[in-house]
Amino acid sequence: MRRSANFLPRAVPDRYDLAVDEIVDNPPRVAVLGLGEAGTAIAADLLAAGAQVSGWDPAGDPGLDGLRFAADNVAAVADAGVVLSVNWASVAVEVGAEVADALAPEAVFADLNTAAPERKRQVAAEVERAGARFVDVALLSPVPGRGLATPAFASGSGAEALVAALAPLGAEVEVLGPAAGEAAERKLLRSVFVKGMAIAALESIEAARAAGREEWLREHLAATIEGADAAFLERLVAGSRPHAKRRGEEMAAAAEMLGSLGTPSPISRAAGEWYEQLAEEGADAR
Repeated sequence: MRRSANFLPRAVPDRYDLAVDEIVDNPPRVAVLGLGEAGTAIAADLLAAGAQVSGWDPAGDPGLDGLRFAADNVAAVADAGVVLSVNWASVAVEVGAEVADALAPEAVFADLNTAAPERKRQVAAEVERAGARFVDVALLSPVPGRGLATPAFASGSGAEALVAALAPLGAEVEVLGPAAGEAAERKLLRSVFVKGMAIAALESIEAARAAGREEWLREHLAATIEGADAAFLERLVAGSRPHAKRRGEEMAAAAEMLGSLGTPSPISRAAGEWYEQLAEEGADAR
């Protein structure tokens, strides 16, 4: 029998304050699906904040004190007002479809996986057809060390309700709007730069290590990052087209050097190709 998750508000107050005694008297019931490193950290913080937490993971019980480890995903969501799916993006739709019919009416199903916007919308369709509310959650920093307080964006039909339920327990979530996929879109747009920068740093440091210049390069990169500001970003972007030919030749030389050092050069080669394309576009426009 499906029960109402009646502790979740339909209308969200201007502030998300909740007295400690109210949490004790009416602790939220939260299910965490996926108890890997991130899911376990979040579940531990929820338990510490006074929530009733159930969960499941195919790898087994992580051994958290107070966690009700269920027989499977469906059993874990029984009577939960909030469900947090912390799985791989590849199984996000599958997990949503698996538990949809077991969700309590008006329950909130939040997908915390790093998936494309369209996949988030597919999960939303599975959840909302069963009468529950969906939240697309985009975590904006690594979870270990932050747990439930990991900064996040949220969008979807249940975004406001998710914040109302979890903010008093320590969650730091910014609501973007009612459209599933908006949070994922923002995160992935950011990821193109941040994760791309991480791989570029790895590529250059590996080459510097092979050349015996690692210490110098690390110091130089750190100083560059420390001094970066809006003007620095604008110089990077605005200068790429007018200087595309020269920069393309520079990156081709860099890729050639990395080849001689025996280190990978996919970022250097890709950057060179981008500059070559920009140079051709500039020539065609003249």
